[in-house]
Amino acid sequence: MDMDCTREELPATGTVVPPLPDGTRLLHIGPHKTGTTAVQGALFAAKEEMARHGVDFPAHSRHPIEAVLAACARPAMMGDTAPTEHHWQRLLDQVRATGRRSSVLSSEFFADAEEETAIARIVEQLGGTGRVHVLVTLRPLARVMPSQWQQYVQNGLRMDYEQWLEHMLRRPPYDEPTPSFWRRHRHDRLVERWVGATGPDRVTVVVVDDRDRDALMRTFEALLGLPGGLLRPVPETANRSLTLAETEMLRNLNKEFRGNGLPEELYSRLVRHGAIAHMKNSCSPTPQDVKIRTPQWALEAAAGIGAEAAGRIGGMGVRVLGDLGRLSRVPESGGPAGEPRLAPEVAAQALFGVLATVAATNATGRADGTGKGRSVHRTSSKELVKVLGHRCLKRLGLR
Repeated sequence: MDMDCTREELPATGTVVPPLPDGTRLLHIGPHKTGTTAVQGALFAAKEEMARHGVDFPAHSRHPIEAVLAACARPAMMGDTAPTEHHWQRLLDQVRATGRRSSVLSSEFFADAEEETAIARIVEQLGGTGRVHVLVTLRPLARVMPSQWQQYVQNGLRMDYEQWLEHMLRRPPYDEPTPSFWRRHRHDRLVERWVGATGPDRVTVVVVDDRDRDALMRTFEALLGLPGGLLRPVPETANRSLTLAETEMLRNLNKEFRGNGLPEELYSRLVRHGAIAHMKNSCSPTPQDVKIRTPQWALEAAAGIGAEAAGRIGGMGVRVLGDLGRLSRVPESGGPAGEPRLAPEVAAQALFGVLATVAATNATGRADGTGKGRSVHRTSSKELVKVLGHRCLKRLGLR
């Protein structure tokens, strides 16, 4: 396999990665399930300290998702706020306000930009090829597929894992029921689209090594010229994946939800920002929880696609940090999955998340954390019980 590229090890191995030039606007495009949420949380938490070192984080939230979706001409997640050009223009104003200083933006939804004209427009509006440097983070497909499937279930998917794998890997043209999957995770084509807008010298590809969870943070620090250890994971933004039992519970709920024709806005409020958020933040997986296991045939198919992608990326002339060979390795399947069983306390937390969302809807009528106050998953159960009781008594006309 011809790897005609600049290949370097990640900072954790001791090799120094030179910082990007002063004034660079580093654009991290994901894709999904490559550590993006952890990176965004760390950048947002450290924005004031980064600014003291000459690097700005020009967004008022950890992840300006509406702005990025608008820029990429993509719809919102099921039931969420519809993205508009106003969202994108507001983010552009924040970027332009950084002037000649270095800055960093991170959103995995930039990977959803499909049209070359849309990508070229994004790059030009962010300062053009003289300022923008694109960072792509990659993990092997075998690691991505189970995480991405359960994420699709969190957005309403009703298909089980093996059926979904059949559609993604064995049923051309491989675009149903989740057309965004290969737009994001045919990694060679993703890199190629952005290279077409910036040139290969303005793109860095990082192959994430799951054995060293700090390496990705150190890579961002090195590229941005920040002191080592400045970026640290934020527990609240860990965004853990669901277990198989949790995902199956949600998948069956999706069937009932869709089958009864309930409005999507209700799903966003009560399920995604209520039940799921509270359950994920209140219950941690245990060694007894059954993991989502990928069958051997799918692991081998994914490794073949990864090998092809690695070969093409290696010939594009982009800088690669890490080992592209990781994308083509076939991991052990781990044997057959056990019977998923949902612990009663997990089911209780999911149900409580729904009840608490109804009770804690803030003055703006929003329960997704975009209005005043805290979102449900950031509020303790004790506080939520007080709010819930107060609202119920108020509805009954009691004090």
